[in-house]
Amino acid sequence: MNKQKRFEIFTRLKDNNPKPETELKYSTPFELLISVLLSAQATDVSVNKATDKLYPVANTPETIKALGLRKLKTYIKTIGLYNTKAENVIKTCNILIENHNSEVPQTRDELTTLPGVGRKTANVVLNTAFGQPTIAVDTHIFRVSNRTKIAPGKNVDEVENKLLKFVPDEFKLDAHHWLILHGRYTCIARKPRCGSCIIEDLCEFKDKIDI
Repeated sequence: MNKQKRFEIFTRLKDNNPKPETELKYSTPFELLISVLLSAQATDVSVNKATDKLYPVANTPETIKALGLRKLKTYIKTIGLYNTKAENVIKTCNILIENHNSEVPQTRDELTTLPGVGRKTANVVLNTAFGQPTIAVDTHIFRVSNRTKIAPGKNVDEVENKLLKFVPDEFKLDAHHWLILHGRYTCIARKPRCGSCIIEDLCEFKDKIDI
């Protein structure tokens, strides 16, 4: 895919949604960090349902630590892998309190030392909470990048590196959100809704479906 096509794709995505936002509900960087940690292999809807009840009760490292592991699990038990996630949340709270003055760190290296926080989670926090032009590659973005040929790659790291290289600078900050929403609602896994896609004529997917 050439540079001009990529520019037009992101221009259309921006025109269609000038200020894209995560569908996770949060009001602080810490809440976002915990929500993203909980969202692994789970839907944003399921995470929001749990945190709608959790955050009014506990939404800081100190208050979640005080809640304790057993009580925390009662709030997030509807989320997949909740036992492991609860343990990671408590451990993360302890590390933030002890090493970061209860603040969420603003570097990828520091974030990825937190239990349950990988590169993707760190990139989401850096981008959404702190406005850094990172691009987190999840299953939706990996699919869209390969299917459209915006940034094809064999693994998430390769796709991330290509997106950072090929996405025009003026679109980098919001590219993550545009691509994930496009993959979630239009360029879906089994039957992409090509007929209602605003970038269909620019997309280089060979097996388009007229839906």
